[in-house]
Amino acid sequence: MKFRRQSQVEDSINLTPLIDVVFLLLIFFMVSTTFTKETHLSVDLPEAEGAPSAEIAETIEILINADGSYAVNGQNLVNKKSTTLSSALEKTAGGNFAMPLIITADAKTPHQSVVTAMDVAGQLGFVKLSITTRNPQPET
Repeated sequence: MKFRRQSQVEDSINLTPLIDVVFLLLIFFMVSTTFTKETHLSVDLPEAEGAPSAEIAETIEILINADGSYAVNGQNLVNKKSTTLSSALEKTAGGNFAMPLIITADAKTPHQSVVTAMDVAGQLGFVKLSITTRNPQPET
């Protein structure tokens, strides 16, 4: 008599669904995590306590209002473009870019307006650049 052999079932676990779940979790955490670099620097801006320098007879002054509009030596410019400021500075300087240039900006002036004025002055070749400040108020 011939007995049938019992077929042996191989006991194993299918790992494919487990790997799929691990990859989905990995993708979820990669997408939901923010990679921002936070800085905790405290910046204390310096105060200008020095005595004002002696007035030089010929200077060019750029006045920047709180809204970011420019005036060169008291003459308001028609717009806030850097090309307009550049042509006004060239006209006022008359080719003498060694003259001192003073930038006077309102405390609420956008930083970009001040940087634009400094950039235009640097591109034209002004080397004597100063920014007006006020003396700090004594603490009470």
